[in-house]
Amino acid sequence: MELSWLRTFVTVVEQENFRKAADVLYISQPSVSVHIKQLEKEVGVTLLERSNKKVMLTEEGRKYIKTARNILTMYQEGLEELHSFTQGYRSKLSIAISPLIADTILPYVLKQYLKEHIDIEVSVVILESKDIEQAVLEGEVDVGLSRVPSFHPSLMCDTIYEDDVILVAPHDGHDDESALPLDAEDLFDKYRLLTHNHPLYWDSLIKQLKIKFPKLQTMKVSQTHITKRFIEEGLGISFIPRSAVRRELYEGRLLEVYTPSIDLPKTSTYAIIKHNHTLETDFLAFLAKHRYN
Repeated sequence: MELSWLRTFVTVVEQENFRKAADVLYISQPSVSVHIKQLEKEVGVTLLERSNKKVMLTEEGRKYIKTARNILTMYQEGLEELHSFTQGYRSKLSIAISPLIADTILPYVLKQYLKEHIDIEVSVVILESKDIEQAVLEGEVDVGLSRVPSFHPSLMCDTIYEDDVILVAPHDGHDDESALPLDAEDLFDKYRLLTHNHPLYWDSLIKQLKIKFPKLQTMKVSQTHITKRFIEEGLGISFIPRSAVRRELYEGRLLEVYTPSIDLPKTSTYAIIKHNHTLETDFLAFLAKHRYN
C-alpha cells in the first residue's frame, strides 16, 4: 500500500470533491481517481461513492477513514522524531502558556533552560488561560503555565509564584525627584479604568472600586500587552501584575500609583501537568529556581 493513496483518500474526504482534492495535492484529477481505485482494490471494499458531484463515504469508508488518518499521523510523527534525533535532540517538551506569561517570565527562563538543555526540543503554544487545562488534559502539551488554577482530578496543579497587582498610569512628564506623588482619586476622575486583562481578580476589584469611586468609568481590554500600550498612549489606567510591567516601570514609560485605601489582590501563576514524568518535573524545578521576582 502506498502512503500517497491514503493521503489522496483523506484529502478527497476533506474536500468532498475529486477536483478540489487534486488542486490541494497538486496532482491531476485522473491521478486522484487512480489512487482511490488502487486503495479500494488493496482493502477489498468500496470506500467512496459519488452523489450529485459530491463525494461521500460509504459505511466501510467511514470505518476506514480513522485508520487512514492514524497511519498518516504516525508516519508524520515518526519523521519528526527522526529529524529531531538527527539534529541532536533526545527529548521533546511542549509547553502551553498564557499571553501574559509569554510577555513576562517565560522568555528569560526559557533562554536559560535551552542553554543548559541543548538535547531537549522545546515547543511553545500560546493559549488563553481558560484553554490551557484542556490542552494538558488531552495530551496536546506536556506542561501548562496558566493564570487560572486547575481542579481537574486527572491533573496536577501547583502554584509557581505569587505576584503583586499594582495600579499603573501613564507617565505625567514630570521629573521623578521633583514631581508630586500621583493621587489615585484624581486619576480615576481623569482616566477610564482598563479592566479584564486578567481572568480572575477584576470582578471583585471593580465592586470595591465603585463603592469608593461611584463615577468610575471602565473599558474592557482583554489582553495585558494591549492594556499597557493603551496606558502609554494616555487612554486609561489599570491594575496589572507587577511582573507584567517591570520593564515599562524601569524605563519610565509607565508609573506605579500608591493606593493605600484600596485592598489590592495578588495573582498567581500555576503549573499544570498530567504526568509526573522526569522531563516535566525537571522543567518545573528549573522554572522555580530561575524565575525572577
